[in-house]
Amino acid sequence: MLSRKNKLVLKKLLSLFSVVRGYNILIIVIAQYLSSIYILAKDASLKEVVLDSKLFVLVFATSLVIAAGYIINNFYDSEKDLINRPRKSMLDRLVSQNTKLSVYFVLNIITVLLASYVSFKATLFFSSYIFMIWFYSHKLKKYPFVGNIIASSLAIAPFFIVFVYYQNFDTVVFFHGLYLVLIISMREITKDLENIKGDLALGYQTLPVTYGIKVTKNLLSGLLVFTCLTIGSLLLFFDIGQMNYYFYLCILLLCFYSVKLWKANRRKQYVLLHNLLKLIIVVGAFSIILIKPNLLLSKIKSLSVLFN
Repeated sequence: MLSRKNKLVLKKLLSLFSVVRGYNILIIVIAQYLSSIYILAKDASLKEVVLDSKLFVLVFATSLVIAAGYIINNFYDSEKDLINRPRKSMLDRLVSQNTKLSVYFVLNIITVLLASYVSFKATLFFSSYIFMIWFYSHKLKKYPFVGNIIASSLAIAPFFIVFVYYQNFDTVVFFHGLYLVLIISMREITKDLENIKGDLALGYQTLPVTYGIKVTKNLLSGLLVFTCLTIGSLLLFFDIGQMNYYFYLCILLLCFYSVKLWKANRRKQYVLLHNLLKLIIVVGAFSIILIKPNLLLSKIKSLSVLFN
């Protein structure tokens, strides 16, 4: 049996894990490595990718800066979350604001130190990334369009740093990136619809608050059309292997999203739509394997031969 003190420590650790959204970070790490193996460094051996110390440092630094970003975002949104997500907010409040800020600064310092191991450019990138996350959480997220654009850019930055590291400028990489940006943008705007109650109460000038729900839904429908056009381009003009099945499924889910979007008028319905887009992103990360299903297996076999 755990003592009362140990239970409290466990609850605080769970609270901190909830704040930094460790499950999201794990998915981003997996997606970074899969995109490196299948898209960005597809001609490299598995050993070269997995044992690349600089790539590991970049991925680890990304994980730390994202965790810090969630902490500072939670710090500034504590009042809004109390309105929109009262249960999660009570769990998050088990860790004091001072502790959160201390962890935030420590994570960012470690991130910059790790980036300096890779290169001066990496140090500049992560320093800028840290500043933009803070500036977005503190100021920019309260404004329509600008907040959504910056949020989408920050969300795709972990893949951008790996993309720059491998210097892969293939057109297919651009279309994969465009697809991801569009889906993330839709998710961010859907979150604005989901959190409209708290945004109204605290004076956040988000799209639904400033321009109304109907205009926001029209914008989401436009983004959905562009997303489908991007998917069509990937299916028609590029060799994406069996990942085409993922995109076919994605089109069906987006059609479902479109129908439900125009019927939605309650927070619970917007939460469902938000989770649907999150599911599309998560499944998409793992679906990278479908580009060449046998590639990873062959690379693992070649790797095992080298070590035997």
